Amino acid sequence: MSITPAVKAILANYESDNPGVKANLARILMQGKLGGTGKLIILPVDQGFEHGPARSFAVNPAAYDPHYHYQLAIDAGLSAYAAPLGMIEAGADSFAGQIPTILKVNSSNSWATAIDQAVTGGVDDALRLGCSAIGFTIYPGADDVFGMMEEIKELRAEAASVGIATVIWSYPRGGKLSKDGELALDVGAYAAHMAALLGAHIIKVKLPSAHIEQKEAQKVYEGTDWSAQSDRVKHVAQSCFAGRRIVVFSGGAAKGADAVYQDARDIRDGGGNGSIIGRNTFQRPRDEALAMLDKLVRIYKNEE
Repeated sequence: MSITPAVKAILANYESDNPGVKANLARILMQGKLGGTGKLIILPVDQGFEHGPARSFAVNPAAYDPHYHYQLAIDAGLSAYAAPLGMIEAGADSFAGQIPTILKVNSSNSWATAIDQAVTGGVDDALRLGCSAIGFTIYPGADDVFGMMEEIKELRAEAASVGIATVIWSYPRGGKLSKDGELALDVGAYAAHMAALLGAHIIKVKLPSAHIEQKEAQKVYEGTDWSAQSDRVKHVAQSCFAGRRIVVFSGGAAKGADAVYQDARDIRDGGGNGSIIGRNTFQRPRDEALAMLDKLVRIYKNEE
């Protein structure tokens, strides 16, 4: 496999990282139908932990089976598959080497009142299971975020020491943030920047709205029209070290296909690296999900 100039240029931005980390980033960037383009589509399936199995999978019962998600990611030609420990373990042997995996090493549940996550996997698990990266959620704004930052600092250092990359989910909530503020442009850019500062190789954030939450930041954003989602994506990518870090955007709650496709066009046009899309694919029938993912690939290839 010859690494493309686009991927070489991305890897060159990770100046302190060892060959193992860069090799695992290259595995993700060179995988599947978008391999070599610098764009990514990742399938994340951690919703069972977050929302429960019935809310996540009952609409498409085949999705209760971890093998379903591995096979969907492989058949769709995706860049990687991300899931918590149990789901990765359940297909690790059957699908070994067929798609890069990202082990989600912390998780929450819908009953908790604290805005926090428990560490539910480790670097030793990721190494044992052949994962290319670990994934970790932080909640900027939450009172417990400082402990989460300390956890990922240690996990990130341990992962890098054995050549494994780190993906940080950075989801603002809690503290002084309003509900609208969780998706505000200034807040989303700040959250992405925090993930970069914590050493994330790949940053996962939500698509931001045009709302500006922080009074102290409003003057900075005044006078610019933020109505175009692609411009908001561009600002978030700028906040990831001027595009020196890979940033992907989550698909969010289930929505219509046209909205999913428009999000992808805006991510592409704004200079984002791609989508990490779960419920909007695996909650659809398999044929519909494959058709949707194929169209998303074409969008990121500028073919649609």
